[in-house]
Amino acid sequence: MLLALLRELNTENMKKDFLEQIAQASAKWIGSTTSLVLHTILFASFFLAGFFGFAWNTVLLVLTTVVSLEAIYLSIFIQMSVNRNTESLLEVEEDIGEIQEDIDEIQEDVDEIQIDVDEIQEDVVEMTEEETHSVLELKTLEHIEETLLKLQEDVTALKKNKQ
Repeated sequence: MLLALLRELNTENMKKDFLEQIAQASAKWIGSTTSLVLHTILFASFFLAGFFGFAWNTVLLVLTTVVSLEAIYLSIFIQMSVNRNTESLLEVEEDIGEIQEDIDEIQEDVDEIQIDVDEIQEDVVEMTEEETHSVLELKTLEHIEETLLKLQEDVTALKKNKQ
């Protein structure tokens, strides 16, 4: 039973798709140059029929009926086009909303990266200061060591001079 329902739904969708394709193709054809030429020939033939002996009342009645039916179908095709364009615009609007959300998230990520870069710069400055301080301490220790060696040499020299 479920399979039969699915087949029926699939068949209905196929029918809708087929009818939709026919409607889209018809609307596209009606807006073509070929359609313009064919309509011009058709309307001219109605007037020619009146000149060739057909009753004007009948010719004008048929022409008016054809034009009225065509106007009804054209309005339906126009509404279908408007509906498709509206759906398309809604999809574009959703896409724009998603893109805007993505941009906002990217901006947040960029802000976080900027904060990380600032922290790294602070760490580099601190490390540079510590390195500079360490270098100064090392130079001071080397200077003290050199001074102690010099003093030791002077003491040794003084001891030798006393003896």
